[in-house]
Amino acid sequence: MIKIHFERADESELKVLCLGAHCDDIEIGCGGTILKLIENYTNINICWVVFSSNEQRALEATASSNIFLKEVSQKTVVINSFPDGFLSFQAKEVKESFEELKQVFFPDLILTHYRQDRHQDHRLISDLTWNTFRNHLILEYEIPKYDGDLGIPNFFVNLDEALCRQKIQYLMSAFPTQSNKQWFTEETFRSIMRIRGIESNSPSNYAEAFHCRKAVF
Repeated sequence: MIKIHFERADESELKVLCLGAHCDDIEIGCGGTILKLIENYTNINICWVVFSSNEQRALEATASSNIFLKEVSQKTVVINSFPDGFLSFQAKEVKESFEELKQVFFPDLILTHYRQDRHQDHRLISDLTWNTFRNHLILEYEIPKYDGDLGIPNFFVNLDEALCRQKIQYLMSAFPTQSNKQWFTEETFRSIMRIRGIESNSPSNYAEAFHCRKAVF
């Protein structure tokens, strides 16, 4: 199997755009991958954009991004305030946010939602990602939920035990408003990474998984 390595021999800048419909989506879907990129790249520039929040959730999202990106000197964090569950009804305004973003940030890698995700907010962000960024490497992350829509991913990022623990610890500490949800548990997040580790033959047993629709080598 040909492997793609998240390393560069030189000190050139890597620009990563992280997109999430809700305040914890980025962390759940690709938090471990972000931590691995930060670990491997000394010159990384991350733009972290959340679209839906309220006052309380925005505070959590800000705190979480500060934790995940604490080692990153070049970073931009944007927490929008579109209402949860209603992004599709404000598609024009959300689209305008994408168009503004396109003018100021030129990513090498984009991490966004899975196209077939059953949550309407997630699907809209995925669709607008592809509609806005036409010539980029886009990896679509997955969010476990009641709908049972995880799919069959085709791109895996192996994570060691330390990164898994770090991701879970950051998640559980940053989002206290989600602690009453039966799925928001350490077991959930570790289990899905373990399953993806099995599927990718990860030497460390754990991985995050993505859907890659287009890749050019």
